[in-house]
Amino acid sequence: MSKILIVDDDIASCRTLQLHFHSANHTVELAYDARSGLSAAESMAPEVIIMDIRMPGQSGLEALPDFKSRFPKTPVIMITAFDDMDSTITAMQLGADDYIAKPIDIGELDQAVERAITRRESSRQGFQMEPVSQIGERGYTIIGNSRLMKEIFKTIGLVSKKPVTVLIQGASGTGKELVARNIHRVGPTPNGPFVAINCAALVETLLESDMFGHEKGAFTGAVSSQPGKFAIAQDGTILLDEVGELSPNIQAKLLRILQEKEYMPVGGKETKKTNARVISASNTNLKQMVNEGRFREDLYYRLQVVSIQMPALKDHLEDLPLLIPYLLGRINREFHRSVSTISPNVMEAFYAYDWPGNVRELENLLMKAVAMCAGDSITLDLLPPEISKQSMQPLPILDVHMSLRQVEKDHVLRVLQHTGWHRGRACEILGTSRPRLRRLINQYALEAPDDSVTATEGD
Repeated sequence: MSKILIVDDDIASCRTLQLHFHSANHTVELAYDARSGLSAAESMAPEVIIMDIRMPGQSGLEALPDFKSRFPKTPVIMITAFDDMDSTITAMQLGADDYIAKPIDIGELDQAVERAITRRESSRQGFQMEPVSQIGERGYTIIGNSRLMKEIFKTIGLVSKKPVTVLIQGASGTGKELVARNIHRVGPTPNGPFVAINCAALVETLLESDMFGHEKGAFTGAVSSQPGKFAIAQDGTILLDEVGELSPNIQAKLLRILQEKEYMPVGGKETKKTNARVISASNTNLKQMVNEGRFREDLYYRLQVVSIQMPALKDHLEDLPLLIPYLLGRINREFHRSVSTISPNVMEAFYAYDWPGNVRELENLLMKAVAMCAGDSITLDLLPPEISKQSMQPLPILDVHMSLRQVEKDHVLRVLQHTGWHRGRACEILGTSRPRLRRLINQYALEAPDDSVTATEGD
């Protein structure tokens, strides 16, 4: 089935492993030192290399960089009778894909070989992530080509040059601050400061001072006058993040700023003027808070002259092929890695998952996968169980008497059912266009159940 190279000076151990892997129909070559191992690898092009750490001459750890340099796509499993923390850490740092201690647990080694073969195949068959151009300044790019994201881009373009307040609402991780930064970036004062305040991070007294500043002696510890964020944001933009957390007292002061463009520092006797543009963001429904009496109605209408609703990631999954390479590119640069392939079953799991943490959750997941990935491909075993279980089950054994037409019909139906009849996701899995998918649905008279996503979604 696969070609395995074993490099170990223990002849008896080599022969035992050779017999074991031969019984599983693998092709096995043996080498008893690192130099012979490199020569054997050159001639046989193994799919997995199993190498001992302690060998006469060049050790396995010393030889590992040469193997990874000459055969970067080939997984290397290190084995040793001298199992210790430092050897394990060094082996993984040098690019080993796995580490097995002697005496070898044959079941553990089989699992390691199976994982290595799966990762290698995934690297060959997976989705190659094409680099995305790094648009925008300082990494503040918003990625997306879906209808929902295009509407947000249009809104940014329409409001950015106009001196209106903007309220950005959406769940955590959807990119509210990115939208605010881009409104500032393409607005009339892009060279002015962009200042963000997390309204939920400080108690009321500290938040008031942080926003409006304070005079010397205004409270215990105020040994000198300090400007607030509104003063710092002069000639620029101020973002009030989690604005729904403001106390009634600060809500009243913020309303005065929006109405009169002036405020009073804590302990001050003279008003200060501000020309900072105000953008607010909230992951709670401010209108509902108004109805419940927890937020001032007059302030709400002042804040949302223009309102932008950020979509949850699950509502624009068709942007995954753009989001993933962009995020991977950023993570690769940070980690000095070159992970560029996503296995097909990982993409299937991504499309089937609800992403409660939205784009931030996707980025954190990719960051963890790159950190734990020994090669250049992200495979299903690197994902947490709640996501990996979303991958489609293995294909059933097909009846050899089925026609190609029946096979196609069954597979298209299966993918549509898996995606809840979401055409955008189904097209990505099937590797086809939406018009082609529409024709297949009509050709095979496939019908969506009543509780599924509408079959026309995304068209």
